[in-house]
Amino acid sequence: MSSQQRIRLARRHAALSQTQLSQAVGVQRSAVSHWEAPQGKNPSVKHLREVALVTGVQFEWLATGRGEMATSRDTVLDSVAAADALLVDDALEQRLLLAFREAPVRARLALVEVVEQLAEQRTGRVRTSTTRAGRRQGAE
Repeated sequence: MSSQQRIRLARRHAALSQTQLSQAVGVQRSAVSHWEAPQGKNPSVKHLREVALVTGVQFEWLATGRGEMATSRDTVLDSVAAADALLVDDALEQRLLLAFREAPVRARLALVEVVEQLAEQRTGRVRTSTTRAGRRQGAE
């Protein structure tokens, strides 16, 4: 079975349309169509990982055809990258983290600065991180 056939099978197994999969992975629908075409292009490793996570199949099976198609519960937990993991118990902190991650890259610094300024106003304490201190010294 080709990689294109495995991607299509994984998508159908998850009962997703090409549009739904493309939105979940963060690509255009045409990209999914190309990935599934008989002589289609192969997705990047990052996108292939996302397809595996979204569709609930083993990454190794999706990438190579080896192993089992479906993921076990243990594999699901092991397949979450540490950088993407949410190790937050506080619901408000989780909302803040998700808002930061969903923001465009150009807007992230502004978001952090706004939150820091609000925290300073509420607590009366000035943050002394080296980044902020360095920025203040450079600005003076």
